Amino acid sequence: MRSYSEIDTIIKRSTKAKGFSWGVAEEIGKNIRQLELFGLPGVKNINQYFKIFSDDKFENCQSFKKNNKPQNYYCPIKLGLSFFDQSISIQELIDVEIEKVAYPLIFLPFISRSSEITGKRIFLKIDKKEFLLNFNLSIYSNYLSSEVVEKADVIKIQFLENKNNFSEDDWKELTNLSENIFVEETEELKQKTAGAGLSDND
Repeated sequence: MRSYSEIDTIIKRSTKAKGFSWGVAEEIGKNIRQLELFGLPGVKNINQYFKIFSDDKFENCQSFKKNNKPQNYYCPIKLGLSFFDQSISIQELIDVEIEKVAYPLIFLPFISRSSEITGKRIFLKIDKKEFLLNFNLSIYSNYLSSEVVEKADVIKIQFLENKNNFSEDDWKELTNLSENIFVEETEELKQKTAGAGLSDND
C-alpha cells in the first residue's frame, strides 16, 4: 500500500508537470492525499483528469453568485482554488449552484477545507451524490464507489448554520448531573485522598 506521504509527493510533482505552479501543486497534493485518507478515489480521478487536461479546454470562475454556469466545463482545480480563496464571502450566499464541473471529486477537498475556514459545516451534492463536510475533519457520504467521476451536471453547495444536536433539556440534565461531583470536603474525605496516610520510609 502506498503511504499518504508518497501520494502527496507524486501528485504534487505530477501537477507541476502539467504546467501548474508549485504553490498550486502543493495544494493538489494535500487534497488528493485527503481524498484517499477519507476513502475516496482521489488518485484515480486526478490521473484521468490529467490525461485530458489542457489549459484552454476548461474554464474558471473568477467570482461566484448563487447560480454559476460556464460555456464549456469548469476546471475542478481552478474552480476549487477560486472557491477556497473566496469562501468567507461566498458563505453569505448560503446556497450556491455550479453547473458543468469536470472531475468533481477533485473539487471536493477545496469545499472541505472551506468548511474549516468558514467554521461552518457544508452540505455538498454532486448530482445525486451527497457529502456532509465537517470542518475538514470528516466527510459523511452516500457515495461509496471507487469509480472515476468524469463530470457533474449540477453541484449544489449549502453552508449550514451552527447549532447543537441536543435539546436544552438534555443539557440541563447533564449539567445537574455533573454538579454531583462537587461535594463538601470533610476531614474524613481528606484522609481518603490519594497519598493520605501512607508512610514514607525513605
